[in-house]
This record gives sequence, structure tokens and C-alpha cells, in this order.
Amino acid sequence: MLVPANPKIYHIVHVDRLASIIADGHLWSDAEVRERGIGGTNIGITNIKQYRLRRRIRSHENLRVGDCVPFYFCPRSVMLYVIYRRSHPELQYRGGQGPIVHLEANMHEAIDWADSADRRWAFTSSNAGSGYFRDYSDLRHLNEINWDAVGADRWSGVDVDVSIKESKQAEFLMEKSFPWHLVSTIGIRSRRIYPSVQQALTGGRHRPKVEIKPGWYY
Repeated sequence: MLVPANPKIYHIVHVDRLASIIADGHLWSDAEVRERGIGGTNIGITNIKQYRLRRRIRSHENLRVGDCVPFYFCPRSVMLYVIYRRSHPELQYRGGQGPIVHLEANMHEAIDWADSADRRWAFTSSNAGSGYFRDYSDLRHLNEINWDAVGADRWSGVDVDVSIKESKQAEFLMEKSFPWHLVSTIGIRSRRIYPSVQQALTGGRHRPKVEIKPGWYY
């Protein structure tokens, strides 16, 4: 698969965090969430988050993964599957995928904003929470991402190459925060969560479209 002309990026978050994101006008990195004491449901794996706070990004000096807001290049991520299964021993959140929302944005628009705001950004060719990954801050290296793996529906099994799972977890990272006004779509699993999303959007100046996207879920 060729490099997409207009890659989309996706961040997943529990619906109960939407109101504070909208009020702040930004999604915050894990480092900022900790420093600011921001509440809401944590859907990540604690020890991996702690590791990411220490893990350096090679393409920028003195920047760590946990200093950045992370996005995947696809919905229906491997992490969402972990949340769906509720079986990972170190995952404290057990509420399943129903309350999880996808925030979709355009990567090139995000980079344009970051460059104008003097914010660093990078992307990885695999999971930035793993022991080893390659990162880049030059769009000429987008072909280092395995886009076939990113778009794959099946990423595990006896007939699937073990590299597919890691490659599917390629990430886009933006330093410190990501502006809410760049979020173009909120994807939800079912109509059940729609009222909660609309309530969070009440009063906000920027109102992304809200779409029911069952194909983005397991």
C-alpha cells in the first residue's frame, strides 16, 4: 500500500474526559495530565504509561514519548482490542469499549499547526510503548510505516506475520498538547453514548461531527 495522500490520525479516550478536553481546548500529554491533576477515567496500562514518560524520542533532543499526545493512524486499534477483551492483567479499566470515543484529525493539518506554534512532532513505525521503535520528524520517511499493517483487520493468528501487530501500532506524536479545534470527527460505537457526547459538546465553540462508527470497534 502506498503512503496515503491525506493520512488521518486517531486518539481514543473515555467519554467522561471529553468535557474537560473541550473546556481546556486541548488534549494533554500524559506528562501534562499528571502535572495538572486532570481527572477522568484512565484507559491506559499504568506501567506502559510510566515507561513512555521515560522513553526518549530520538528525532528530537530532550523529548520523551510521554511528553506527547499520541495518535494511531487507524481506528480499531490493538489497544482498543485490549480494552474490549478486558483481560490484560495490568489494565485497571474494565468498562469495555462502549464508552470509548475516537477523535479523528488530519495529520497534515496537525503538522501545519504544530510548525506554526513551534511544537515538536514525530511519528513512529511501530508501538512507541515497546522496548524498541524507530521515530522520524521528516515526512519523507512516511514510507517507513507499514501502511498495509496499519489498515489490516487481522493482526494476529497462526497465519499472520508477527510484525503486523507492532506495525499496526505506528503512532503520531505531538509535543505537550493537541488543539481541540483540529478534531474533525468524534466516532462512537452506538447511539447509547450519543447523549453523553452531545452533553460534553454543549457550549463549546468547536463542535466536530459525531458519527456512529461500528466498524471502528470490535
